Amino acid sequence: MKFYAGQQASFSRTITETDFVQFAGLSGDYNPIHVDQEYAKDTRFGQRIAHGLLTTSLLSRLLRMHLPGPGCIYMGQTLRFVKPVFIGDTLTALAEVIEYFEEKQILRLKTECRKQDGTLVMEGEATMMVAREGEKI
Repeated sequence: MKFYAGQQASFSRTITETDFVQFAGLSGDYNPIHVDQEYAKDTRFGQRIAHGLLTTSLLSRLLRMHLPGPGCIYMGQTLRFVKPVFIGDTLTALAEVIEYFEEKQILRLKTECRKQDGTLVMEGEATMMVAREGEKI
């Protein structure tokens, strides 16, 4: 596949109660801001917020399944969490190619997640290794 600066991909998913519970179980992160409504109602957010890495996990699907796609290897990811994510928010994960180093098969991408109203909740940059044509990594 050919990659070029400005190339984009995205997908959307609504965050559910089940996502909160399963992510807490998988990660072992039972911080009450994520799992205890009674605790969370007295915080600055007024309700539970999603684990930051739950939001980030949408990037794994986006990058591994859409752009650059299956067969690529995640090499790095920078992150900045901007706004909280709540149960019921529909997030759109977006990736845009910044540059492609064809000789090394390395791709740099701008990554972000936005809420249904367009609010930026997370941003960063990913580095991916992509396979040469006919190669399996």
